[in-house]
Amino acid sequence: MKLSMLMAAAAIVAVTATGCRYDKSNEGDVPGADQAVDVGTGPSALGTDELSAEDLARMQEGTLDELADAKRFEDIYTPCTDVNFAPVYFALDSTVVPAGELGKVEAVAQHLADRQDRVVVVAGHCDERGSNEYNMSLGESRAVIVRNYLVSSGVAPDRIQTRSYGEERPAVMGQGEGVWSQNRRDEFAIFQK
Repeated sequence: MKLSMLMAAAAIVAVTATGCRYDKSNEGDVPGADQAVDVGTGPSALGTDELSAEDLARMQEGTLDELADAKRFEDIYTPCTDVNFAPVYFALDSTVVPAGELGKVEAVAQHLADRQDRVVVVAGHCDERGSNEYNMSLGESRAVIVRNYLVSSGVAPDRIQTRSYGEERPAVMGQGEGVWSQNRRDEFAIFQK
């Protein structure tokens, strides 16, 4: 199990660090994409001046260890139907949260600060392009990036879980950038303890 977690952490680091395998000239418009902010792997997200690849790998491994040991919120808590947060959209093949999307993450952080009896599942999704394995890894990286931002905003790590659905749960069916841009997202599910 430990070896598989290390391999998964390495895959997340690889996706986060290596960038795109697609032609970026086909990238769709995401509001605020021209002012993107990487909220999960950069030094500012962790409050340090430098972050080595080894530190990043340890951080990702710790995240995966925590998630592997935790019981799924869906299995132990009640879903909250009184709130519905907007998805966070990503550019093609990216884990960078556009500046125009950060307000959505901050709204979730504020809700969790106001309601200490609640927890969140961040679910990462991708469009249909790329292999299943690649999209599962990219979806997990997107969810972990938002998780890291929530933690840096003061949400306790044990109140956040991540999931990746890759391309398996599209928000919109069809082809073309208009559809694909709506499927590259993180969604939030809030549960009450």
